[in-house]
Amino acid sequence: MTSTIATTRSIHLAARPGGFPELTDFRTVDHPMPAPAAGQVLIRNLFMSIDPGSLMQIGAFPGIPLPPFEIGETLSGDAIGEVIESGDPAVPEGAVVLHRLGWREHALADAGTVRVVDPDAYPSPSGYLGFGLVAYAGLTVAAELRRGDTVFVSSAAGATGSLAGQIARLLGAGRVVGSVGSPRKAAHIIEELGYDAAVDYHDDPFVDRLRAATPDGVDVYFRQCRRSPVAGGDRGDESRRPHRALWRFGQAACRWRAGRRSG
Repeated sequence: MTSTIATTRSIHLAARPGGFPELTDFRTVDHPMPAPAAGQVLIRNLFMSIDPGSLMQIGAFPGIPLPPFEIGETLSGDAIGEVIESGDPAVPEGAVVLHRLGWREHALADAGTVRVVDPDAYPSPSGYLGFGLVAYAGLTVAAELRRGDTVFVSSAAGATGSLAGQIARLLGAGRVVGSVGSPRKAAHIIEELGYDAAVDYHDDPFVDRLRAATPDGVDVYFRQCRRSPVAGGDRGDESRRPHRALWRFGQAACRWRAGRRSG
């Protein structure tokens, strides 16, 4: 099937923001609809993900693990879309695919760089753009979650933390507690996500509130960023180790030796 649409649009970085990006830092560009050659597919994007790491690429922060976005170029990121033209029989027209060419209405991609997915696996195809894999790998591979563990999740209402708490429960965690930044988020993770308790990191004394919420100690501490209310962060060293020593596994997840476990 050949597309009858003559033009499409993409989002370019217009300027390097001095702080949080503004609309003026981006530019919508119209250009001719591309046609796939052999081995390529043309995708109509349905959903795209704006990841936290994109902010670092937009700002070109030093030391980031990904190349910064260049001014004047099309931005990129995870997206899910439908193949509307195909030059590869392995990725037929109508297939729903996951790829890295977001920030545009249509994407021209090499067929080998996309992954065909089941469009009915989630209530919406946007489910493929979640952070479930990060949460699952952090809990199972890095932290080695065991049935009955008490799990404490930092940023529990965020994109990864909201999934980490639910996955921990499905994996058999005995108690799941989350750190949040407001009463509304606290109610959300308890009432909607199944957390047992929430601790607002704005409330002092934070460590005492955490200990009250985890009376038997913490076995697994899951966090997704360098700064957190427990591991230093803005709260200082007094909140670093409420339950003995902290074992670090990169920036994905940590295991606390809580006294009740000998190995």
